[in-house]
Amino acid sequence: MNVKLIGKKAGEVVADVVVVAVREGHELTGAVARFPKALRTSVTTRAKRTHFKGKVGSTLSVQGEHADMVLVGVGDGAAAEHWRRAASAARGAAASAHAATLALALDDAEHPAEILAAALEGLLLAGYSFDKYRTKKDDGYRGPKSVTLSAPSLKVDARNRASVDRTQAVCDAVALARDLVNEMSTLKTPGHLASVALGLARRGRVSCEVWQGERLRREKLHGILAVSAGSRHPGALIKMVYKPRRRSRSRIAIVGKGITFDSGGLSLKPAKSMETMKMDMSGAALVLALMKALPVLEASVEVHGFIAAAENMPGHGAQKPGDVIRYRNGVTAEVLNTDAEGRLVLADALCLATEIEPDCIIDAATLTGACMVALGTRVAGILGNDQELIDALIACGTQAGEPLWQLPLVEDYMEDIRSSVADIKNVGGGYAGTISAALFLRSFIGKTKWAHLDIAGPAFTEKPLPYTPKGGTGFAIRTLLAYLDSIG
Repeated sequence: MNVKLIGKKAGEVVADVVVVAVREGHELTGAVARFPKALRTSVTTRAKRTHFKGKVGSTLSVQGEHADMVLVGVGDGAAAEHWRRAASAARGAAASAHAATLALALDDAEHPAEILAAALEGLLLAGYSFDKYRTKKDDGYRGPKSVTLSAPSLKVDARNRASVDRTQAVCDAVALARDLVNEMSTLKTPGHLASVALGLARRGRVSCEVWQGERLRREKLHGILAVSAGSRHPGALIKMVYKPRRRSRSRIAIVGKGITFDSGGLSLKPAKSMETMKMDMSGAALVLALMKALPVLEASVEVHGFIAAAENMPGHGAQKPGDVIRYRNGVTAEVLNTDAEGRLVLADALCLATEIEPDCIIDAATLTGACMVALGTRVAGILGNDQELIDALIACGTQAGEPLWQLPLVEDYMEDIRSSVADIKNVGGGYAGTISAALFLRSFIGKTKWAHLDIAGPAFTEKPLPYTPKGGTGFAIRTLLAYLDSIG
């Protein structure tokens, strides 16, 4: 999509559809107040008749002299998320009109340069679709070919142009993650994830290693081996490293859960619960998306990505309840429920991540249904051992419109995962499942600063959201890119 920036008023912009952002209760200020009298009168009349008040994402269509005019509400305009949702509505207006060109007027933004990226994110992310397997592609409309962002005070300079380029790179990364999550698991094996990783590495500035089979045994990555034992597709440990052109002062490890399909293993899930289990590799998709974006963004921090990939199936070699896994760091874990497999493979990757002595480790995983019970499908849980790291991630998530809510690591709950035959077991006592899972992971962290993101709820949506269609969301990619940028 071609993105243009111009420093003009809404009434001076030419496009098939011109979308004007207005703040709540300010229908006749900013851009609207400068409309020609006839158009301004028409807007006022329709706004009163339809009770349009400028609430976030609300729209009002008016026929202009040369183009369709659409007013879209941004609420009080104070939050970047308001502008994302408004821009998403603008994208919907363009689709309704099959517009080849779309203009979004940001006249009502007090600081248009600051919300430029958010508005563009809303436009680009709302245009995503996964129709690979559809024989009929709806009405064939693929979105506007050209988008213009305008405001009287918007400077068309190198800084704002760089903001556009960065936002497009970020949204491309999110689209990759969504594609991977939405892909069917028959194709999306651990080997397929490895192929994607190797393909990204061939683009430069990213290196990649893939360990499978005998290499996993030599490296004592017994969690991946145990979980994948019931599948005909071998598991894999995928390690990717991004290094900036200049020596970095920070080294960050990002770990992603890559269960390409989760049947539950011998602790078999009900059929209904398997319907969306192609999304259980959302953490892996996040790591791959980061590795696609970092070279383009020329990030100044060194990032090591670890993906623990496996398919959890009940084949003839599957691990059994009561089995014990001895990990690389010497910790032993009793497996009582083979459907609590994510923590078993993450433990391998966390062991490796600690060995590179990073400044911090961040892991992302669709780990527990308990987190969805606690926080629903729009908020991820965050737990960890370093409050400064947790606070920074929460702040970045708020700015990105990807909310994180901290849950406590309750020390007393360690007793719930003590095993009578091993050091720990992979399920607790039935309550606080998200916390007990995080405590399990902590056993493989050592003293490294660490934050755990349980993205089970927001990684996949069963219904369309403002700028996310049904399916994989790419949740937390924008948050982590913002965090990495903040420490670079």
